[in-house]
Amino acid sequence: MTDPADLADANRRLRRAVLLCVAFVVLLWWVKMAETLAGVDLTQFGVYPRRLGGLLGIPVAPFIHGSVGHLFSNSLPLILLGTALLYGYPKSARVVLPVLFLGTGLGIWLFGRASYHVGASGITFGMMFFVFVVGALRWDRRAIALSCAVFFLYGGMVWGVFPGEPQVSHEAHASGAVLGALLAVLLRKLDPLPVEKRYSWEGEEADPDGEDWAER
Repeated sequence: MTDPADLADANRRLRRAVLLCVAFVVLLWWVKMAETLAGVDLTQFGVYPRRLGGLLGIPVAPFIHGSVGHLFSNSLPLILLGTALLYGYPKSARVVLPVLFLGTGLGIWLFGRASYHVGASGITFGMMFFVFVVGALRWDRRAIALSCAVFFLYGGMVWGVFPGEPQVSHEAHASGAVLGALLAVLLRKLDPLPVEKRYSWEGEEADPDGEDWAER
């Protein structure tokens, strides 16, 4: 049977993960609304590859989106994938999130096209690839469930790493995907395996006469 204390702890971690992800998305919407109301264009503060000034965009670009539609398309994936990462792998998340946040921007700066790159798409790709790959490597029940869930919901994102629409930064997608997969390999053992549920009858290996039930 499930330990009530373990269940309560899991519920707390899930609520905390959801709240953190929702808060981040609310912040992104606040930035977009402020940009729109002020009548300014913040894309000039994005990552511009191989320009020294473009390095300043690495920590800033995830907060900036080119349009409301761009931000809307990122909002739900950020909440769902972020929740899966924070809930399923809380220790790994402390490494994964800052590496994705800064690493995708650095990848764009090194290999991207000569254009301003903005948005949090690289982070969403990184989280999706991390959760999927680490689930395939760990192969415990929770990891498998999370891996299957994110692949079912966002498996189609895989095609986003290839060049497509000119206005879409496939470089950000590819950088996030590569980092997410690499971090999954490196951090696959960082979070402890969940405690397997045991039932009272699982310890009964023999009958009162000392015979193994399996041998009957």
